[in-house]
Amino acid sequence: MNKVFTAIGLMSGTSCDGVDASIIQSDGEDQLELIKNHYIPYDNETKNEIINIKRKINDSKDLKENSKILSSLEKKITLIQIKAVNQIIDISKYKHKNIDLIGFHGQTIYHSFKEKISKQLADANMMYKETKIKVVFNFRELDMQKGGQGAPLSPIYHKAISKKLKINKPTAFINIGGISNITFIDNNIILKSFDCGAGNYLIDQFLKIYSNNKINFDKNGELAFKGVVNEIILENYLNNTFFDLIPPKTLDVNDFSISMIRGLSLEDSISTLSEFTARTIVDSFKFLKEKPTQIILTGGGRKNNFIFNRIRQLSKIKTVDIDSLKIDGDFVESQAFAYIAIRSLLNKPISFFETTGVKEKCVGGNIINSI
Repeated sequence: MNKVFTAIGLMSGTSCDGVDASIIQSDGEDQLELIKNHYIPYDNETKNEIINIKRKINDSKDLKENSKILSSLEKKITLIQIKAVNQIIDISKYKHKNIDLIGFHGQTIYHSFKEKISKQLADANMMYKETKIKVVFNFRELDMQKGGQGAPLSPIYHKAISKKLKINKPTAFINIGGISNITFIDNNIILKSFDCGAGNYLIDQFLKIYSNNKINFDKNGELAFKGVVNEIILENYLNNTFFDLIPPKTLDVNDFSISMIRGLSLEDSISTLSEFTARTIVDSFKFLKEKPTQIILTGGGRKNNFIFNRIRQLSKIKTVDIDSLKIDGDFVESQAFAYIAIRSLLNKPISFFETTGVKEKCVGGNIINSI
């Protein structure tokens, strides 16, 4: 039997709302136990700092020009993530010495596979110094150096979940975060993964600007249900050349803009953007060799009933929330980074040609276990 490691995974998504933390136990292969999940929200000041700096950064030049701001913000974010580590250890009744490693992804500020840059705010040295636990970080750089697009990285974990739950194949995991992405697993347990489109990001961005940060998302899709889809604007979004690219392919949240919905009412704007999210997810199936028999939704967007219903209606495929399979869909990404941290420690690949376009199977993640 392979050695089983206890790992904490940390994830801060494009919603910029806080830190997801998970404890899992795994051998980096098929053995998988989900121990505990915990969430810490960012305070409003930190959240707004992240959102504002992301809007300023559109290329590597902007990263350099804002380096002092980024350094200060990185320290603040890291301290919050250290707090998340300490809290989840406390509530799980583990001790620091019982945790083998931390998968520390950090907060993505800029991602461009063309420039081979994926910038996360994550001070791994500080994390190790404060927790005295081995830290795995910088998961995307090596993949990009070897010709990959640096994302998505969760597919290998989706594969582990599918084995744990004995899910019928072929199946598709759809993660609807800021960006939506698909992991397709066929009957031979072969992965195919790529970004589908702008998941929640455009919806959330529009609402934050419209409400002066008082509304962060469309709860349950309530606004989308009240609006009417503007088909002309929707087609303009769908005409983006990204949707014709052959996978593997990846997106950054800045690849789409809310400027096209200028002039629409609040409800019609949200309805149109939500339809865009659902359509791009279902349209992505054209790149699969066969249709999935089941769609499993993860990420915050799974709670949007408008998007959920439209995916089911458009695809005519059984669609379920991963929560119905007794896995909390809010923490799949943080669990994934605990899992791929274990694989990184064991020098096992975390990305593949079929998932990121990397030229050969790629291990990932730098490791800190001393300073």
